[in-house]
Amino acid sequence: MATINLTKGGFNRRVAEIETMATEWKYLGTRPAMIDFYASWCGPCQRLLPVVEALSEEFEGKVDIYKVNVDQEEELAAAFNIRTIPTLIFIPLEGNPEREVGGKSESELRQRLNSLLK
Repeated sequence: MATINLTKGGFNRRVAEIETMATEWKYLGTRPAMIDFYASWCGPCQRLLPVVEALSEEFEGKVDIYKVNVDQEEELAAAFNIRTIPTLIFIPLEGNPEREVGGKSESELRQRLNSLLK
């Protein structure tokens, strides 16, 4: 399964209700998740893309992997206070999301995704 491109509507159905995120985080998913905030013009984002796609195949059925284009989904980027791309948001089943900024290696991301499963 390839990564899923998220729009505001998809985010509200799959991840959390954007309108209530500032006051209360309630994850709606049934598996841990990772969201890749990117832009098509961003070189580091483009280098990360094949890594994210490969990991989405490897973690299929275990971790939901989403992508958000910051130019098309400005409200989602603002909700997570995205200032630098790529930014990755890791969402455990319980607890608050965690962020990592900048490109990561495949092994670093694999390790991070495995930690979501523990």
